[in-house]
Amino acid sequence: MAVDAHITDPSLASVLETSKAAREQALALVDLVIQANAAAGNGLLGADAQSEIFKQQKLLNTNLAHLRGLHRAAHFRARETKSQTAEARHEVDVLHLQLQNLYYEQRHLEGEIFACESFDHTYRSLPLIPVEDFLALHPEHADDDENALMIARINHERAEREALEQQRLELQKRKQKLIAENKKRRDDLANLDKDLEKFIDAAKPIQKLFEKVA
Repeated sequence: MAVDAHITDPSLASVLETSKAAREQALALVDLVIQANAAAGNGLLGADAQSEIFKQQKLLNTNLAHLRGLHRAAHFRARETKSQTAEARHEVDVLHLQLQNLYYEQRHLEGEIFACESFDHTYRSLPLIPVEDFLALHPEHADDDENALMIARINHERAEREALEQQRLELQKRKQKLIAENKKRRDDLANLDKDLEKFIDAAKPIQKLFEKVA
């Protein structure tokens, strides 16, 4: 396949066409000079031959100047295209890096989600009452989804434990009060025993007196 078939840019195609035309014109000029020299032999070229050669040289120079202009313009466009390509490549690299970062963030979030879903939460081991019993006590939660129902059951368990804790504290207070009362009674009985012993000791002389009279 010819190289020209791969050229799609109009400016480059124009350069190739002008270059091809200049080449063909240069070859034709060479042939013209050879033919003119052969016709003249060892003599000088005729005026018509010199005029035609000069005409073709002038036309060739014009085409070569045009070709240089096209080549210069193509060179500048190539530099501009190279700069635009570098900028576009940089943008693609930045987007690719951002995509990689998003991919890594996605992987991280998926790992976090999996860790959360597989985490053995404490609430799963709570001794909650069965769902049926809870709904019997609180029918307003019958239409709740799984998460809302679990939260309601946990709140119910907390309220029950707080009530039991309050009862425990009240019973603890009553226990301390009874302990204090029992201690006071023991102290009173101990004091009564001491008073009784004192009374018995004080009554011994009277008892002896009664024994003598008897």
